[in-house]
Amino acid sequence: MRPLDLPPGWARGHELVPQIIGESGAWVYRAGEAHFIKSEPISPLAELPGEIERLRWLHGTGLACPEVIHTAEHDGRHWLLMTALPGHDLASTSLLNAETAARLMAEALRQLHALDPASCPFDHRVGIRIRDASARYHAGLYDGDDPSQGPADYARLITDAPVTEDLVVTHGDACFPNFMAEDGRFTGFIDCGRLGVADRYQDLALACRSLEYNYGAAAVPSFLAAYGVDAPDEAKLDWYMLLDEFF
Repeated sequence: MRPLDLPPGWARGHELVPQIIGESGAWVYRAGEAHFIKSEPISPLAELPGEIERLRWLHGTGLACPEVIHTAEHDGRHWLLMTALPGHDLASTSLLNAETAARLMAEALRQLHALDPASCPFDHRVGIRIRDASARYHAGLYDGDDPSQGPADYARLITDAPVTEDLVVTHGDACFPNFMAEDGRFTGFIDCGRLGVADRYQDLALACRSLEYNYGAAAVPSFLAAYGVDAPDEAKLDWYMLLDEFF
């Protein structure tokens, strides 16, 4: 990262600590104890303006997430100044065991999925997400581990798309770095740029993948049981994991 040219008046006098966890292409800095700064280049596919809208909406529901303090367009970039949440993200703490991590993920998603989807203005149903994934794929933004698999994965994304959806308000990127906890309790959602109305498997699939990555496959059944799924839809789990390769 080059030295920051912050918007005028932002975080003056605070030490800026870069945050390197996660796979976002945005710059993220901790600014003192109470705030974070996030920045992304202005472009047609930039996600930060959408995240700002989603944070404002989610904060208004009463669920825990960063509060938007200031936004700006400066030096060819979008900028967001927001509050910090207590605790650490689930990927950054070594104090959790698999059982606690599964419980926290399940509790967090149950809270989010209990919101009325009719109240959420962000539409991430299958057709919308395929449209967005297609735009990113044709812009060269396929994010799979093996770029040579891109054409086959894109074809499978179209042909294997779910035909029914159990719609809830989803986080959209329900993995360990985006869930905060302190003293064994969930303290809020971060990185909410993909929040929207979608099938609940959008979140269940990525949560299962994150649990398996961090704790092994044996952690997944306890998460699904804590969430309330007895017989998971394997086809939906696979498809929503595939969808994530395009974002």
